[in-house]
Order: sequence, then structure tokens, then C-alpha cells
Amino acid sequence: MSGHVKSLRLQQPMGPATTFLSLLLVMAVDITRTVAASRNPECGNSLKRTLKVTYLLQKETTDLIRTYKASQGEMSELLCTVSVSDIPDAIISGLEPSERIASIYAHLKAFVPHFKRVYEQQTDLQPPASPLMFELSTVRARSRNLAALVSDFYQGLYPNLPVPEPAGGPTTLPPPQNVFQQKVYGCAVLKTYKKLLLNVSRELRDLRGHVCRRRMAVNTLFFF
Repeated sequence: MSGHVKSLRLQQPMGPATTFLSLLLVMAVDITRTVAASRNPECGNSLKRTLKVTYLLQKETTDLIRTYKASQGEMSELLCTVSVSDIPDAIISGLEPSERIASIYAHLKAFVPHFKRVYEQQTDLQPPASPLMFELSTVRARSRNLAALVSDFYQGLYPNLPVPEPAGGPTTLPPPQNVFQQKVYGCAVLKTYKKLLLNVSRELRDLRGHVCRRRMAVNTLFFF
């Protein structure tokens, strides 16, 4: 008889407090999913815009290098094989996504003064109507735009983290150069920047299927 009573008690419906708690949990998960779904498209859209500008800049930089070589006179191919040490590298560093996005931004910012120096040097070496000057201006402006997009993307993902600047302060520019050194330096800057853009596009493609989706999943599972 006592066993039958215990069985009946176990089959009784949940009390009001338990039912209310379950309802709260379901509502919390629903709200979290809604917030996550509303944030995730913005993350994806921001990344999509950044990738689009990166691809465009890759094409423009490839065209710019071709124009640069054509405008440097004889031995232009040889000029572009000489290595230069006074420019930033193209390696994206960091273990966490936040560190790698920060590295992308810092590298893009580090190239800004080098593009300015190359433009100033080529202004003295090229005629005013040279196509090279127009293409240099275009890539310089697009590069600043890309850095701003990466900064916005970073701040959207990590609003409580400061946007990093290049390590060690402002980028060190090379000392005064003769004409040959200027031509070598300009080509080295453009070629290294092209490598950087290739690395940036790879990183952003990886982030597209990782950061935004993971953020949504973490938000959704938080209340379980």
C-alpha cells in the first residue's frame, strides 16, 4: 500500500514555484536567442563590409605595383627584388580572435606613414600627371578606410577593450635616401603591403565562420 502511495505522489504535477521557475528559464533562453540573433547579423554585416574593401584593396595594390614598376625606368624588376628592413612585416600575430583582429588593425596603421613617405618621394620623381600618383592616392585612402572598418569591427565585438596602436609608438621611417634607395623602398613597401592584405583576407574569412557564430552560440547557451 505504501509503495502505491509513493507512486501516486511521484506522479503529481509540479508545484506553482517549480512551474514558474521553468517558465522563467524558457523566457530567458528565448530572450537571449532573440538578442543573439539580432546582434549576429550586425557582426556578419560588419565583417562582410571589411572583407569587401580588403578584396578591392588587394586588386588595387596589385595594379599599383604594376604601375610602380613601369614608372621606375630601367631595372625596375631588379629594384623590386632588393630586401628592405625598415618597414613593418606582414605577419598577423596573436592566439585569441581579439588579439588577431587587433594585430590586423595595428599593422594597417603602421603602414600609413610609409605610404605617406612613398608618395612624397614619388612626387619628386614623377611628372604631375603620372598615373602612379593617382593610384598611390587611391590606395592610401582605401587603406585608411580599411583600418577604420577593422577598428569598428573590433569595437563591436569587444566594446570594453581599447583599440590597440602599433607597438612601440609611431612607426620608424628610414633615414634620408638617394634615388635608387627610394625606388627600392617604395617597391618593398607595396609588395609587403600586398602580402599583408592577403593575410588579412585569410584571417577575416576564418573569423566569418568563427567569431560571429560563436558569439551567438555562447549567448544562447548562457542560461542552460
